[in-house]
Amino acid sequence: MKLEFAKEVVKDSGAYIKAHMSDTLEISEKTHFDDLVTNLDGEVQDAIISKIQELFPHDHILAEENNIRHDINDGNVWVIDPIDGTTNFIVQKDNFAVMLAYYESGVGKLGLILDVMKDTLYWGDGDTTYKNDAQIRLSVAPLSQSLIGVSAYMYRTNAGGLLDLSHQSLGVRAIGSAGIEYTNILDGKIWGYFSNLSPWDYAAGAILIAPFGYVTVQLDGSPMSFDGRQMMMSIPKQQLEILSRPIKN
Repeated sequence: MKLEFAKEVVKDSGAYIKAHMSDTLEISEKTHFDDLVTNLDGEVQDAIISKIQELFPHDHILAEENNIRHDINDGNVWVIDPIDGTTNFIVQKDNFAVMLAYYESGVGKLGLILDVMKDTLYWGDGDTTYKNDAQIRLSVAPLSQSLIGVSAYMYRTNAGGLLDLSHQSLGVRAIGSAGIEYTNILDGKIWGYFSNLSPWDYAAGAILIAPFGYVTVQLDGSPMSFDGRQMMMSIPKQQLEILSRPIKN
């Protein structure tokens, strides 16, 4: 029941964004001039929360906007990013996503990422992942034959030794949306993803890439805390030992 509910909610959110993206947006700064939020972020999040509370009144919410927080380990928790890649949404009208995840006592049960402009839904339960109706089968290439998805800031400043690590790859790509980066992992376009993220940025993606041997961890290999921003990486688990040399926290 919750899977079908989640798929419907995410698709409805994408349709709402598309229907209103040509409207005059109310744009505000959050922490910095390039950390933006629009009225649609709030409207989409409010609609998702309202639907969750109507059907699952005892579940909890962890969401990006309006400082809605809840311990991921405490009961049933929905994690919401109404528009991931808001700056892309404002400037490009592309490369942004709606993301929704569902956790039970800290264990990821459902992850959904909707690439809004491509109308493509990635969804899964931690055991199997789908792209629309097709099950994804992913073969991971070696780092030396692959691209890496990165935070532009982390790459530019060599945070965690990321610039050094990139020399072992074919290059890097910075898109500005964690959700789209995760879909690129699932499509085999990038080998891994390194960024500085909040829980709603990685909650869904971590579930979707797990069936393919990927882990989402801090740069030192420790688990994500689901509390505040953390420098992190989503990479094949078997590469953790190799990365412990160039990557430093």
